[in-house]
Amino acid sequence: MARRTITPQNRRQFIQSSCILAAAPAIMTSKRTEAQQIIGNGNLTYHYKHQFPELPDHFHWQTTHNVAVDHENNLYVIHEGIEKLSDHPSIFVFDENGRFIRSFGEQFQGGGHGIDIRMEGGTPFLYVAAYQQVKAIAKLTLTGEVVWIRHAPIASGHYAEGEATNPKKIWGRNRFMPTNFAFLPNGDFLVADGYGSYFVHRYNQNGEWLSSFGGPGSGKGTFSLPHGIWLDERIEDDPRIVVADRAHNALQVFNLDGEYKKTISDLGLPANLDTHGNLLLVPELVSRVSILDQDYKTVVTLGDDRERIVHDKTENGGYTIRADSTKWEQGKFVHPHDACFDRAGNIYVAEWVSTGRVTKLTPA
Repeated sequence: MARRTITPQNRRQFIQSSCILAAAPAIMTSKRTEAQQIIGNGNLTYHYKHQFPELPDHFHWQTTHNVAVDHENNLYVIHEGIEKLSDHPSIFVFDENGRFIRSFGEQFQGGGHGIDIRMEGGTPFLYVAAYQQVKAIAKLTLTGEVVWIRHAPIASGHYAEGEATNPKKIWGRNRFMPTNFAFLPNGDFLVADGYGSYFVHRYNQNGEWLSSFGGPGSGKGTFSLPHGIWLDERIEDDPRIVVADRAHNALQVFNLDGEYKKTISDLGLPANLDTHGNLLLVPELVSRVSILDQDYKTVVTLGDDRERIVHDKTENGGYTIRADSTKWEQGKFVHPHDACFDRAGNIYVAEWVSTGRVTKLTPA
């Protein structure tokens, strides 16, 4: 076959035609890929990026538990971690592009759980809740220096002898297994003892225990695994405490004194909460993330994969998908354990999977 000769006269036409032909597939692919990478509906649609942060090679992902964002929009991720890997950090910090900044928190390995950030007098501090063998709450600087550590509030009357002085990896309603925090307008903060006593404890800013409410029960002010907690300030002059009552598949709403107000049902193992503007973010362990309005009505559900995963049970009641990333699908969640907004309204979702996964959702 003879080779075509390109003369000066037809060179420009050839180049223009070649550029159009080369660009067309790229444009079509870009549009198709973009459409495939959007979840949500209406005014709440998001581009998603699974496995968003990048860990250095000398670290490895473990079971991811919670996420928080600081005043500079940096992302903090806490792993439950593996107790025997005592020299491996449990907390990792990334910039908003997912690049690694620093790590710390070796003392929480095997028990890392809740993580939140609060500004106090213009200075940000990191709050950590740890369960399993650690059984403590801690206040740290953003670089990991410990300000204080507190163990079980024995004065509450809800814990076994020695639970504060000699904590061991023992579960039960008389054990301290804190999961998450909420921060009150007057400087106090709340701790949900989600895996232990099922009480919510109130502390002052110095970490001194003040009071408790809740405890185990069938609902309306009592809990079955109060895993998450948050201060809902979306309604002016009517701040509320919202508790993710996980095993009851519900949220319970209280006033600032811990008095029960109402229950929001029909959720799927709600794990924690966060707010941004008029939106309430609820990661649900049943493979979805929901966003609720000010009336606690669901306005959008993201990444729902319940139907597929509910049939994936092992003989002992576990999930094979949790440990097998080859079964994970794009735009679908496995077990959302925590989620938070950043300052721009992006969402980070941490999943309870053995290899760890953090997804970033960016408004489309």
